[in-house]
Amino acid sequence: MNTIFRKSMLSIAGLAFAGGVFAGPIAAHANPVDAKPAAAAVQTTAPKPQGDQSHIDLNGEQTANAKAIIAATKKAGLPERAAVISIATSLQESKLENLGHLGDANDHDSLGLFQQRPTSGWGTPEQITNPEYSTTAFLKGLKQVDGWQDMPLTDAAQTVQVSAYPDAYAQWEQQATDLVAHNWNS
Repeated sequence: MNTIFRKSMLSIAGLAFAGGVFAGPIAAHANPVDAKPAAAAVQTTAPKPQGDQSHIDLNGEQTANAKAIIAATKKAGLPERAAVISIATSLQESKLENLGHLGDANDHDSLGLFQQRPTSGWGTPEQITNPEYSTTAFLKGLKQVDGWQDMPLTDAAQTVQVSAYPDAYAQWEQQATDLVAHNWNS
């Protein structure tokens, strides 16, 4: 073990011990009636969806794409909240359809589930229209957003997508939450 690492570890251990010595007596005199259980401080449910919610009936392809987003999220080692944000984003951008070039109706060169653009560095057209690749690219952007886990879904999605309609993602949160809840363990 090198000397710098060992000294660092000893310093951290010393701080932890000192913190325990000083926190111990203070905690011992706390009024247990006023104390709240430790679990109360942990958020165990997703935030309540914002605003009016939209819902569409999904066909087999759309359901398969939702499942592909969930699988890619799990493969990336991210929690269910990341899948909810990803699915809500895809519902807004493409209604969970893996869109190719739409001709004159296309927004620039946007493609795939997330309407990502090759000219903006998201990948090649072939990559962007691959559900696992496009989800992984979206998640990579999401992980770079400080505090994405605790911010409103629409803010997290907008920070990654930079849409002309930044509040539009919120309307899909309930359907995305339901899809993840139904398919996360299947």
